[in-house]
Amino acid sequence: MKSILTGFLALAPSVALATEGAEQLLQTGLPWWGWVILLFVITFIIGVFGVMAGIGGGVLFVPLVSSFFPFHIDFVRGAGLFIALGSSLAAAPSLLKSNLASLRLALPVALVASAFSIIGAYLGLWLSSINPAIIQGLLGGLILMIVVIMLISKSSAIPLVKPGNRWTELLHLGGSYHEKTTGEDIEWSVHRTGTGLILFMFVGLLAGMFGLGAGWANVPVLNLLMGAPLKIAVATSSFSLSITDTTAAWIYLNKGAVLPIMVIPSMGGIMIGARIGAKLLPHVKPELIRKLVITVLLLAGVRSLMKGFGI
Repeated sequence: MKSILTGFLALAPSVALATEGAEQLLQTGLPWWGWVILLFVITFIIGVFGVMAGIGGGVLFVPLVSSFFPFHIDFVRGAGLFIALGSSLAAAPSLLKSNLASLRLALPVALVASAFSIIGAYLGLWLSSINPAIIQGLLGGLILMIVVIMLISKSSAIPLVKPGNRWTELLHLGGSYHEKTTGEDIEWSVHRTGTGLILFMFVGLLAGMFGLGAGWANVPVLNLLMGAPLKIAVATSSFSLSITDTTAAWIYLNKGAVLPIMVIPSMGGIMIGARIGAKLLPHVKPELIRKLVITVLLLAGVRSLMKGFGI
């Protein structure tokens, strides 16, 4: 059984690490295929709620799996980027068809973030090579910071936007969508575009470093800072992850930190769940999803911080 499981971990950075991973799973008392089934179920649920909350699957997947599953943190972060990527790709057709995801807004934001996610990916793998507990502790701190941001930020369904922004006019960042809950056609635009693009540099850095994707920060920046309507921010955030996370994911894949035994069932679960979440998005109140996500992130963040300190 151990030799079979080690084969599934064949993409590990070293044979020793693959063998160590196999031993950790076998010592839990649960068959290796049991962990595969659990990953599928968990990622299916993450896919549904991740798209509706606009934060992507990685920000939920990485802290939950690294805290409660016996996988090395490097493999969890590598899989987390593919999870966020799969969630985005699965949801993109529905979001674009409904005119909620803005291609014009997503492209500049995602290109800036993806460039800096490369730096973050290399930095995260370097820190983990020194001591995995460093990444685990930093991850817990970041997740708790995200919880605080989500608690204090008051999302606005349709923010007031000041006209005359030079970058907005240059890039033609605006559009309209049909609000099904009220039956209205909403015209929208954004402002503070230059400041927003600068912030997305740091978002990309953290996304690549921790394998979280970037949805956790995309929505507050797009909605609260740049003034995009909440549903436009959520949908555009989910779509833009397909660009941002692809860049960092290739770094982890090239370094051998992507395991088929984790990625395959997780991608299946996240993509099915994301399709359902994308179809439910126009019909649900984002505030309900937001409260549920905050609760889950708080639990995962505390657990991850404890593991970082060896508790």
